[in-house]
Amino acid sequence: MNENNNLSSKKCEACSTGTIPLHGNELFELMKAIHPDWSLDDNTKIMRTFRFKDFMSALNFVNKVGEVAEVEGHHPDIELSWGKVKVILLTHKIHGLSINDFIMAAKIDDLAI
Repeated sequence: MNENNNLSSKKCEACSTGTIPLHGNELFELMKAIHPDWSLDDNTKIMRTFRFKDFMSALNFVNKVGEVAEVEGHHPDIELSWGKVKVILLTHKIHGLSINDFIMAAKIDDLAI
């Protein structure tokens, strides 16, 4: 997970429609660079559930994620419930994963510290 700092220092860049989603070794190497609680779903998205002591703590976290998403121009799907936030990342334009998803995951990991 040492590469997390490297990923979180990068900036998301817009993908073009013809961009090929990540796959194979490249995808698995990037999974090693983010927190191990992220899981890979169908090689098309990554997700992680964060737990909090109450609703307001979870909501505050969602707001922080939203601020980062706006700066980066890369917006996750977020599910908020009492004491729990599920973050789902994928690049909708390419129907799969791009480096941007891993950059965002690393930045979100930094928020959870």
